[in-house]
Amino acid sequence: MTLKCTHLDQIQVVTPRTAGCEECLKSGDAWLHLRLCRICGHVGCCDQSKNKHATKHFKATAHPIIEGYDPPEGWGWCYVDEEFFEFDAPTPHPGPIPRFY
Repeated sequence: MTLKCTHLDQIQVVTPRTAGCEECLKSGDAWLHLRLCRICGHVGCCDQSKNKHATKHFKATAHPIIEGYDPPEGWGWCYVDEEFFEFDAPTPHPGPIPRFY
């Protein structure tokens, strides 16, 4: 299958900024799964979580690429082109993932 995503060239090697969803950790809210912005390293919660911080981060920054990150899952998603793809090497998680559900 040929990828149609036009944003793959924006993918960066990033260091996750937090061990869990940045905003949920600050507010004490729960999340289901984590998503890592592969442009800046923001860690946000998935769209199944009530706050949807990963998508809110995309809407605020226009950073199009996330990685499934709970635990590192090896898949990516482009919000703009609405396309899944596989990473050659998932971003490693720096330690235990806090659980709040």
